[in-house]
Amino acid sequence: MEMGMRSHQGELFVHPLSNPAAAGICPEMLEVAEEANLAGDFNLAVEIYSSQLADLQQPDRGLCLRKADSLARAGRISEALDSYCIAASLGKLHPEELPLLVETIARSLREKEAGISWALKGHVVSSSGEDGSESRGECEDDEALDLFSCPLCKCLLHEPTTVECGHTFCKRCLEDDSVKDCTHCRQKLNKKDGLPNGRRLNVVLSGLLDKLFATESKARKFWIEGEVLWKKQNLSDALEKYNAAVALVPSSGRLLCQRAELHMAMRNFSQAVHDGNSLCKIKPLWTKAHYLKATALCKAGRNDEALQEYLMCVALKPNWTKVKLEAQKVQEVNTFKAAAVSGVRVVPAELLDSGDMECSLCMRLFYEPVATPCGHTFCLKCLERCLDHNPNCPLCKENLSEYLATRGYNKTLLMEEVLRRYLGDELAERKKIHEEEMKELSNLNQEVPIFVCTMAFPTIPCPLHVFEPRYRLMIRRSMETGTKQFGMCIADELKGFANYGCMLQVRDVKFFPDGRSVVDTIGVSRFKVISHGQRDGYNTAKIEYLEDKKVEGEELVELLKLHDSVYDQANSWFTSLKDNMKSQILSHFGHLPSKDPDPQASPSGPAWSWWLLAVLPLENRAQLTILAMTSLKDRLIAIRRVLIFVTRKRPR
Repeated sequence: MEMGMRSHQGELFVHPLSNPAAAGICPEMLEVAEEANLAGDFNLAVEIYSSQLADLQQPDRGLCLRKADSLARAGRISEALDSYCIAASLGKLHPEELPLLVETIARSLREKEAGISWALKGHVVSSSGEDGSESRGECEDDEALDLFSCPLCKCLLHEPTTVECGHTFCKRCLEDDSVKDCTHCRQKLNKKDGLPNGRRLNVVLSGLLDKLFATESKARKFWIEGEVLWKKQNLSDALEKYNAAVALVPSSGRLLCQRAELHMAMRNFSQAVHDGNSLCKIKPLWTKAHYLKATALCKAGRNDEALQEYLMCVALKPNWTKVKLEAQKVQEVNTFKAAAVSGVRVVPAELLDSGDMECSLCMRLFYEPVATPCGHTFCLKCLERCLDHNPNCPLCKENLSEYLATRGYNKTLLMEEVLRRYLGDELAERKKIHEEEMKELSNLNQEVPIFVCTMAFPTIPCPLHVFEPRYRLMIRRSMETGTKQFGMCIADELKGFANYGCMLQVRDVKFFPDGRSVVDTIGVSRFKVISHGQRDGYNTAKIEYLEDKKVEGEELVELLKLHDSVYDQANSWFTSLKDNMKSQILSHFGHLPSKDPDPQASPSGPAWSWWLLAVLPLENRAQLTILAMTSLKDRLIAIRRVLIFVTRKRPR
């Protein structure tokens, strides 16, 4: 490969050697190094150049530059600078020898800028510093957002308002007619959010922000007042508000940016340049800061300085066409350096108290916090229990019927993140308590929830219309714990509910707007009540499950004969019913199940016997007596007696 030439593959410039014939230089090894560079193995090239330099009595300037370029390509900028310095000591460096260094530093700046403002948000950042799209816009805000920033205006949340999907924005931002869906999850936003007067600010978050960021909150108020005045073209009064805001938070990049733009609108170019300088010191990698400073310098007639800022913008965002066109209007080129800073707010730990994050209903730390349209925050479970009884907000008594109808109980994500980040230990303890409660509720031997209503039987569907608050809570808990089961018993005047019942499995729940629901259940197994109890308004019981006692030998033969006989008798009775009676039974309970090959296969006996018991015209107490039997033979005999009775009683 000829020295001082660019290779056609990869366009890598190869510096000429000062003394190619010097003892210790091996042309074959240098060719291997260049091939390594072309293949992208820059570290191997560095090792070869280092080895060649070590063999020389005097360092070769061209070899030092080759090593420096390979180090730069490998991203080892600090080491590359050392090699460039050695080359400079052997002879003055020329601009045409440094493009790789300049390009590498510019790329490093772009990657740092991208890492601060995009990678932290979860975007995939390419080596060019872009997020994978063709362009992020001509003059987009590159400043990073933190937890307490509004996703719309990018500033500290002012009058924080939580929308139905659980995300939080400034109330003023949501009033913009162009905002039609959530920027986070793209859910369509209901402008009134379930209230006749529109959305209300989140009371807990508003108080928390005023406490944690008192100065910035006050500055944000001045800032917004200034924006309103500016919109009304009252520029001098607007500037007073901006000055008051900057005096409180002089390090706010966006605030300084807007004040600089206001200065330019008022033709105060020197003040705009001053704000631009402050901006670039605070946010040296913020593209918009350099663009704004460049614009102000141009307006002030300081084109040479403006060019430097335009070139900085190009280095940070190479695809920004507008800046390139601006830069072409001026004549000179200069170099510059920049360093990254972080704009994330620091939460004063001594100001954040767990008492600020307590649910006003359970007086414990928020767990799964949800915000109502009226702006109040509660634990999800606490709010659901309150709305079971009354469709009004527990604090301000605002009617929440529309909110209840949509069942939009989405957790307030900002509140959850504050709890996770700053009250992690307290949240872990609160979660532990919740999980223990759920575990206790899911123990279907220790404490079973009891629905006191009607007779239920194994394998037989039992649809329920749930409207009482206590049973709304009970059904919801059975779903949340994952058991999807509860006991069904008939009422008892002395004990509250009977000593025997049937476990029901929830198959589906359909909710009505007013909180009522239709629950589709099916009988699973029988039980005997050991002790009666109560929990949060509904009945509970300690139970033991019932199973039929199995028989063998002659008893089994006798049982099979009885089983077949009663089944045939039941089938004859059903067939003899009038058509309207049969259609009613079929619509509620379906067809008579087929005869079981082994009537003892199920712990509760054959399914057809329970279907028959459900459709026979028997009082609940008589049905309960048969349900409690653990002898299939006794149960079949009892059913046969009932069949004989109803057959004789039926008018001919």
